[in-house]
Amino acid sequence: MLQGLRTIVYYVNDLAAAKAWYKDVFGIEPYFDEPFYVGYNVGGYELGLDPDDSGYSNGNHSITYWGVENIEAAFTKFKTLGVEIHQEPKNVGGPIWVGSIFDPFGNVIGFIENPTFKVENS
Repeated sequence: MLQGLRTIVYYVNDLAAAKAWYKDVFGIEPYFDEPFYVGYNVGGYELGLDPDDSGYSNGNHSITYWGVENIEAAFTKFKTLGVEIHQEPKNVGGPIWVGSIFDPFGNVIGFIENPTFKVENS
């Protein structure tokens, strides 16, 4: 039985640079930090950085959306970090907004402002 999303792993070609960048973005240190994998606890979900991208081709075939309280404020912050915008924030119905950026390692990172969705505690 599926229990819900737990982890998203981004494959990065420079683990040290990725750790520094994600520390800036989330303002936290990793809870797991090894040369083969770095894990962050972001709001109860895991973001993993994996330096072994063998077996993966370039290109993004899916987007994971991280929840944000205010998408405009989030994009303002990311623009000050000089990120490349993948998709500017857009309304996708009712009060729900989505947008996405590229991290410096080619991964697409989505953000969603959805005040109607609440995380259930299990």
